[in-house]
Amino acid sequence: MATLKLPGEWIKNWEKSGKHEFLQLCKELTENTDHGNETKDIQAALYEICSQVVQGNLKIDLVSAVLGEMMELRDDLPSILADVFCILDLETGALEEKNKRDHYTHLVGACLSFVPEAILKERLDPETLESLGLIKQAHQFNQKIVKIKTKLFYKQQKFNLLREENEGYAKLITELGQDLSGNITSNLVLESIKSLIGCFNLDPNRVLDIILEVYESRSEQDEFFLSLIKSYMCEPITLCHILGFKFKFYQEPNEETPKSLYHIAAALLHHNLIELEDLYVHLMPVDATIVEEHKREISEAKQIARKLVTVVLPSEKSEDKEKEKEKEEEKNEKPPDNQKLGLLEALLRIGDWHHAQSIMDQMPSFYATSHKAIALALCQLVHLTVEPLYRRAGVPKGAKGCALQPLKNKRAPQPTESFEDLRKDTFSMLCYLGPHLSHDPILFAKIVRLGKSFMKEYQTDSRPDVKDKMEILLSCFLSIADQVLLPSLSLMECNACMSEELWGLFKLFPYQHRYRLYGQWKNETYSGHPLLVKVKAQTVERAKYIMKRLTKENIKQSGRQIGKLSHSNPTILFDYMLSQIQWYDNLIVPVVDSLKYLTSLNYDVLAYCIIEALANPEKEKMKHDDTTLSSWLQSLASLCGAVFRKYPIELAGLLQYVTNQLKAGKSFDLLILKEVVQKMAGIEITDEMTSEQLEAMTGGEQLKAEGGYFGQIRNTKKSSQRLKDALLDHELALPLCLLMAQQRNGVVFLEGGEKHLKLVGHLYDQCHDTLVQFGGFLASNLSTEDYIKRVPSIDVLCNQFHTPHDAAFFLSRPMYAHQILSKYEELKKSEKGNRQQQKVTKYVAACEQVMTPVHEAVMSLHPARVWDDLRPQFYATFWSLTMYDLAVPHGAYEREVNKLKAQIKAIEENSEIPINKKKKEKERCTALQEKLQEEEKKQMEHVQRVLHRLKLEKDSWLLTKSTKNETITKFLQLCLFPRCIFSSIDAVYCARFVELVHQQKTPNFCTLLCYDRVFSAIIYTVASCTENESHRYGRFLCCMLETVTRWHSDRAIYEKECVNYPGFLTIFRAAGFDGGNKADQLDYENFRHVVHKWHYMLTKASVHCLETGDYTHIRNILIVLTKILPCYPKVLNLGQALECRVHKICLEEKDKRPDLYALAMGYSGRLKSQKVHMVPENEFHHKDQPARSATPASQQNGPGSTGKPAANASKTEEGGSEDGDRAKDKSQGTTKPVNKANSTAAKVTTSNGNGALNSTKAVKDEKEKSGKEKKEKKEKTPGSTPETKAENRREKQRDERAGKEERVVREGKEKTPKADREKVKLEEKICKDDKAKAGNGEPVEPARDAIKESKSKEKGDRNAATANLKSPNPRSDSAESERDHKRRKLDSHSSPSHSSSVKDSSNELKESASKHHINFNSVARSKSREREVEKKDTENVQGRAKEKKEEKDRKERKRDHAINDREASQESKRRKDENGTNSSKNSQSTSPSCDSPLSPEKEKSKRSKSSSKEKAESVKAERTSSGGKKESRHDKEKSEKKEKRDSAAGKEEKKQLISRLTSTDNVH
Repeated sequence: MATLKLPGEWIKNWEKSGKHEFLQLCKELTENTDHGNETKDIQAALYEICSQVVQGNLKIDLVSAVLGEMMELRDDLPSILADVFCILDLETGALEEKNKRDHYTHLVGACLSFVPEAILKERLDPETLESLGLIKQAHQFNQKIVKIKTKLFYKQQKFNLLREENEGYAKLITELGQDLSGNITSNLVLESIKSLIGCFNLDPNRVLDIILEVYESRSEQDEFFLSLIKSYMCEPITLCHILGFKFKFYQEPNEETPKSLYHIAAALLHHNLIELEDLYVHLMPVDATIVEEHKREISEAKQIARKLVTVVLPSEKSEDKEKEKEKEEEKNEKPPDNQKLGLLEALLRIGDWHHAQSIMDQMPSFYATSHKAIALALCQLVHLTVEPLYRRAGVPKGAKGCALQPLKNKRAPQPTESFEDLRKDTFSMLCYLGPHLSHDPILFAKIVRLGKSFMKEYQTDSRPDVKDKMEILLSCFLSIADQVLLPSLSLMECNACMSEELWGLFKLFPYQHRYRLYGQWKNETYSGHPLLVKVKAQTVERAKYIMKRLTKENIKQSGRQIGKLSHSNPTILFDYMLSQIQWYDNLIVPVVDSLKYLTSLNYDVLAYCIIEALANPEKEKMKHDDTTLSSWLQSLASLCGAVFRKYPIELAGLLQYVTNQLKAGKSFDLLILKEVVQKMAGIEITDEMTSEQLEAMTGGEQLKAEGGYFGQIRNTKKSSQRLKDALLDHELALPLCLLMAQQRNGVVFLEGGEKHLKLVGHLYDQCHDTLVQFGGFLASNLSTEDYIKRVPSIDVLCNQFHTPHDAAFFLSRPMYAHQILSKYEELKKSEKGNRQQQKVTKYVAACEQVMTPVHEAVMSLHPARVWDDLRPQFYATFWSLTMYDLAVPHGAYEREVNKLKAQIKAIEENSEIPINKKKKEKERCTALQEKLQEEEKKQMEHVQRVLHRLKLEKDSWLLTKSTKNETITKFLQLCLFPRCIFSSIDAVYCARFVELVHQQKTPNFCTLLCYDRVFSAIIYTVASCTENESHRYGRFLCCMLETVTRWHSDRAIYEKECVNYPGFLTIFRAAGFDGGNKADQLDYENFRHVVHKWHYMLTKASVHCLETGDYTHIRNILIVLTKILPCYPKVLNLGQALECRVHKICLEEKDKRPDLYALAMGYSGRLKSQKVHMVPENEFHHKDQPARSATPASQQNGPGSTGKPAANASKTEEGGSEDGDRAKDKSQGTTKPVNKANSTAAKVTTSNGNGALNSTKAVKDEKEKSGKEKKEKKEKTPGSTPETKAENRREKQRDERAGKEERVVREGKEKTPKADREKVKLEEKICKDDKAKAGNGEPVEPARDAIKESKSKEKGDRNAATANLKSPNPRSDSAESERDHKRRKLDSHSSPSHSSSVKDSSNELKESASKHHINFNSVARSKSREREVEKKDTENVQGRAKEKKEEKDRKERKRDHAINDREASQESKRRKDENGTNSSKNSQSTSPSCDSPLSPEKEKSKRSKSSSKEKAESVKAERTSSGGKKESRHDKEKSEKKEKRDSAAGKEEKKQLISRLTSTDNVH
């Protein structure tokens, strides 16, 4: 009982104030009826006051008077007081204190006047009643109670069985079964029933049972029977028991509960005549059984799924069949009905959603609706609920539909009139329905159409007051799509219409919502329900079946099967197909072609599945070697490109995925973007373009599309438009560009931390190529306004977005072109003038208006000191132009037009093509032809305008106050090098731009110096390139070499294009170019010397890179060499030097690094095919040959030498000796170690780039030797070739002419070509390696002996052929020693740094000084002598030809003798080598990659000693191999004298020449 504590003051002052306060409290409690607990409160108050009396705190008479007054407050107060007395009776009866019991008894006695005795007798114990005098004896009272209860409850007074009172029950059944169509009401029938019960003593419960039986048979009379039962029934629990007894009757096996019983139970529940909780316990099966059954179904489904995807052996199959038979036998005994589901169905049929929902909540998810009858009943209820709203908003235009009759039941869910009403019941009903909406496709379509109608309203209604409601409704529709629509689609069989209907709704969602729905559908939905588990397994099995049989030949049939399967379960199908494609990339083409039967929804799901496969965290995107991308990623990228191009799939998700990956610093997935742009826009990026393709790429868009790509990708207009729209709609164009530009460096410095260098380079190339490709797509597809609107200015790009300058200009370049063109058109319209001059003027004005802000913007890109050497205008002009602006590819246009003409001709001649198709194709080809011709004309006009603009600008490009060297340095650093490796087109552009600047006669631009710097220092550039950059750099060098080769090839071309041009000044004057002094110009012959020097520098750099052993160096130089093969090598000995190194690479890398081996083999083969085009050095550039009495010219035939100026004929022998000493000093003193290795970079440019000009001081009489060296060229291959046979015949001839042989030997001492000595060095090195192998027990290759033998014989032959020109002057020894030293330097060089360039230039200057300081003017003074020598040379050649013809027969007869001689001489040579002739001190046999461990001073002295020793041995070997033993000791003595002279004059000469290097303004 509730407690209510009375204040103590009331008790103390009861008569004064307490009584009044208590009465007031009781009044308030009786009047307060809000909270429903007023009875308990009054009971508490009465209990408290009575307790005070029992305890003796208050007098009984005072309290009884108050209680008497309170009886007027409420009618039921006596009963409440009796309850209080009952409680006190129990409490005081248990107490031992008699006084309290007496107080209680007296209090009750005092209250007898206003509490009825009947109530007290009912509630108080008999003993208390006896003490109060209300009964006589308690014992008798108890006996009387027992008798009354027995009479009431245990004596039958009514008839329960029909047979006991058949007449009464018969009349009852007749009364209930009468026709109710008249005025019969339930009240009249009820009165009759009461009469029958009274008359025949019928049991009321049995009567109720019969009423329910009749109601069950007349279930359509709901209204009558429900009102009758409601009037007749006294307690709901009784009705529940009777119903429960009826249900229990049908709970035996093979029994079926009638639907009518479910109906009356549902009706009684619906009208609240019984409670669901009371009835539910009578229904079977129990909930635990239902849960177990559900779990069993799921496990069975999963087991079936496992069987479908695993291989089952025959023995296992038989066992499985036996188990299945046993299960079927068990199922033969039909279990009793699930009465709960039957009741649920009945509730749904009558529209009682509230009770139905309560039953479904007791069961596992979707267990109830997995029974078709329940699902259909619930679908019907949803139909009726959404009908009004569907009629208003969902019915498509033109559709009629059939109206549904609403339920008569007023308690059913209310029909919806607005979308807000859907939230009441409809959404929850659909959620309970789940995947089983598939049973009613019509309702499925209705819900989807309502969703479409809502989405349109959601997108158009922007009122803020309804925005929150709309958001809630949107989330509800998304939930319905996730939990109901997509799972239901999975259970529908091949319903393409439903798939398209659903896409009508889904396409209104953002792709983020759609992809989340697909993810839930694919990864979670199928695991929650047994049916879906089975469907997934069946789909996978069917997909396997189709994919195994998919080929190019059956695409149509397989495509239809794929389409059918994809309508219902696209996620499962595509997941399996993608897994197959990742393993087998040859499936891509047939799979893409077979997807043409998919619905729009399926295409969208495919896009999601592709993205999910790409983002799979479990798959590695690199192969196990960590050097290449995984093949699965490449396959998916190819599939992306093909699928997105061919089918109308939304691209936003894929593009955003790539963007997000770039944001996260991951560039692997750029491969996808590259493929998509290539396939959809037809823009290819490859560095393997042919020259014809490259030429086509310099034209307009039409020419690019026709001739610029390997695969002619047609019909890209629609797909490229889709790609453009996706980029613009989601604002991804500029972010992708900027992220790619930034990620290039991120690949190296952030992403590539632990990755293999090869992979880092590949990722860098991929990132860069995709940027170029993507930028090209934007430039060609975006309109001018779109492009300008999205691309910020150059300074913002570089400074704010930190875009590299080359990428920033690449993005801005199309914008400048657009702006200039727009401004030009605007100016043309404003002033009408058609003259060409006016047009050009307007174009220049347009350029100025557009580019002036750019000139100002670029100032912020570099420090202020940069602009002291380059003008911003020149910088911006270089970066803003393209090849399209510089030249028109007439050849490419002509080729493509001819191709189209040939196509037209072929179409006309093909009789199999239908006439209509012929006409169409011809029209297409003709239209293309006209477009190309129009485009060519347009480009010609544009190029003319651009060239005129450049002509006007050129004078202000370069400042006169800066030195040419600094200008060229900045130009190379900031312009040429960054852009030449950006793309293949840019590589060509850079070379052509340099040529253009030269042709424009730009003041202060030294062309010669620019070319020299490009060719002289390629090692570092090559080493720092990635693979694709190497291709571009090679193409750039090739284009530069093409220009140089063209000038080198013909004097007329050189004089036309170079003479009188400021770029070929040899004296740099700050005042600029006057053009009047021919002495300041580089003449043709000296230019040829310079070109040879460049070729030598390229050879030297190539050899260095090949011998480093570093993967990147070797790969890059081989790529570059392959690219420049058309123009280099042109000199035979340089080509042979390269061939040796490449051959060595082939041998070393065959089993180590296959990719390097493939590159080297490819280059080696192509190099051999180029040998027929190579010429000896003396044909490449003329080398002077002195008269007999003059000092001989410095011999230099090896890679690394340019022609040296000859000594003046008037110089004395002493002068020659002095110069020899200086040359010797040079060979000793200027060879300093770099990085603890001998610096061997000979003749690299000086710090100011002038070394190229010093190297042009060549001798004048070189022409005498040209004829002989042509002959020698044929003798430079090993003995097994036809050239070697000819060599043998010439040897026999020389044996017969002994007198002539001596002269040839002497001459050969001075004129042995350096290329041959290069071969000897290689042979000696091989021999040395063989000896080392022999010492280690390894076999020695016999081929090397043959090589050495043939080479010795060749030396002898050449010596014999040239002996008659030998000079007795001791200067020859000095020159010979110098040549040997040069030769050693080439083989032992290290990487040339800038400092080594200075040293090597000092070498050139020292040589020049030692040869009487002849400057460029000395070439002109020696021309008369040159003509005389040429005449003598011609006579000698004719004489030798005649002798050769006469002695041809004798050569054949003595061939065998010559071979024997050669073998003998070679054997003697080999023995000398084995005895230590080629010791480790001999620098000729030292590997070029070996570093000397000696200090610089020791190394110098050692080299001078080894040089003289080597020379003596070399001469001796030559004499032995030629078979001529008549040679004197003259040469040996001369070399010894020369050594002494060299050591004396070295230091002083070195100081003088270094001081001369400091002059940077003039070249002497």
